[in-house]
Amino acid sequence: MNADAAMSFVRRHGVVLVSGKGPAPRLTEAIAGEPIKGSWWGHPKSHQIFAILQQLGDSPDILVCRFLGGRITFVHRRLWPAIVKLAGHFQDDQLAQVRQEHTATGKHVNHIVAYPEWVPPEILEEAKRLTIQEAKSLLKDFMAKASAHP
Repeated sequence: MNADAAMSFVRRHGVVLVSGKGPAPRLTEAIAGEPIKGSWWGHPKSHQIFAILQQLGDSPDILVCRFLGGRITFVHRRLWPAIVKLAGHFQDDQLAQVRQEHTATGKHVNHIVAYPEWVPPEILEEAKRLTIQEAKSLLKDFMAKASAHP
């Protein structure tokens, strides 16, 4: 799977887990084309997986957050208005954007952008036009799973 196919996977599902086990498809397994036992870093396609995760994580169409079960989650932009509309149903840490940086020394650093600071103005406007019922319908596959946040 290449980055375009991975983006299509995220767009189609709307919400995916990067690698953690949980209530949504795992992007790392989709990229690998098979289930991964243990850490994806040990998989033969780890370099490809890493490159695609970096590319998608930097995309303006992907929110990287901890929406599902506190695990790193990719949310496609098409669902952002619904999430904004229903923000009161979620914990603040679920909606915070996680910007991941891999430093030259190999250190992994997370930069957190609190909700709603990361939300573009056009998404706020789209959210205003949605009814609560429309937003719940868009997130129907994820509301109970996200509400089960620890």
